Amino acid sequence: MSRVHESIHEQATLTSKGQITLPKAIRQALGVTTGGKVSFELRGSDVIVSRADAEHEDPAIGAFLHLLEKDISQGKHVGNLPDDLAQAMLANLGHPVDLDEDIEGEVVI
Repeated sequence: MSRVHESIHEQATLTSKGQITLPKAIRQALGVTTGGKVSFELRGSDVIVSRADAEHEDPAIGAFLHLLEKDISQGKHVGNLPDDLAQAMLANLGHPVDLDEDIEGEVVI
């Protein structure tokens, strides 16, 4: 039920609780109704709103996620993270990341 719109510009007011009402034109364009879920993605200073059940726009990521889901459901290739990796991830939790920053040193893939 994907419809392409050239442009829809709507505004919503943020409440003191951080809530907004998704404008009717946007709800209709996304095909969401009461109880439907939407996802928010921050790209730079832009917020992208999409149906939560919409396919990921990057086919490589979508294919990877499908493979991962299949492996997890079958119990294949699933295990704990190595302790040192888990500790490093926890130590860096909340640190800002600059994706445009040059990588120093060697990278092994």
